[in-house]
Amino acid sequence: MAAPAAKQQGFYDCRDAWARTIEELAENDPRIVAVVNDSVGSSKLGGFQKKFPDRLVNVGIAEQNMVGVGAGLANGGRIPFVSAASCFLTGRALEQVKADIAYAGFNVKLVGQSSGVAYGELGPTHHSIEDFAWLRPLSNIKVVVPADSWETAEAVKWAAAYEGPVYIRLSRMPVPDLVVENRKFQPGKAELVRNGNDVTIIACGTMVHLAVQAAVELEAEGISARILNMATISPLDEAAISAAAGETGAIVTVEEANIHGGLGGAVAEHTSANLPVPIERMGFPGFVPTGSVEWLFDHFGLTASGIARSARKAIGRKRG
Repeated sequence: MAAPAAKQQGFYDCRDAWARTIEELAENDPRIVAVVNDSVGSSKLGGFQKKFPDRLVNVGIAEQNMVGVGAGLANGGRIPFVSAASCFLTGRALEQVKADIAYAGFNVKLVGQSSGVAYGELGPTHHSIEDFAWLRPLSNIKVVVPADSWETAEAVKWAAAYEGPVYIRLSRMPVPDLVVENRKFQPGKAELVRNGNDVTIIACGTMVHLAVQAAVELEAEGISARILNMATISPLDEAAISAAAGETGAIVTVEEANIHGGLGGAVAEHTSANLPVPIERMGFPGFVPTGSVEWLFDHFGLTASGIARSARKAIGRKRG
């Protein structure tokens, strides 16, 4: 198994990009404020607090109140970034996210920190793998899952300028920056990371760089894999999915989330109704055990080799 990402050179914590960007934005826009649940450290907002002590609200461990405070600040003309561990932000405060943010349509930016299984050793209470399924039905919330530091910074800038509710899902696990020419962050549009004709791998967040590694492995076998970075889960780039289905005939979805109701579910919903093709959904099947991130990824096949294996399976189903 590969060494932990945090020990590899060229890997970056997306939370650093988030913290740096919100500080830069706040320098030029006094409306930007931060709201946290006793999570200044894990949200990497220590620098923000020092620079703007009167623009950070720490409600303590009270996530439902935290979301309500964010809604109130938005109603008062501020641009609140409500930051907390994603498992508690989207789980414990889901009713407030639904009623106070989504239904009301308030201009609140929800930032889910340490998502997926980043808190692996703390177990299922701290795994955040259901958030896509919870938030996708709240259709006016834009759900964004940056794949690297660059995309994180661009997503935060876009969210600050966008009028409406946004959920940005960040991991605490370092990832490498993608190598894509002429990059431009376009919410609602999939990013073509690598072209291919035999199968399409649609990934988001921490899984995108693993999908790229899988494509390299497949290429050595003569298999051409298209890689799509589906950074926006809602709204979904249905045109890119239709093109992938029609042009490659098989799809693999990869997410650090539950496969039910997340990226895989969304892609399957669209293709089954419009252009059915073999789909292999990779992620977590339900509650997952306590364990390190590396062990959990390996155990559930969320590795480059595991993704390549699913691609072969999808292609085999196509040819069958």
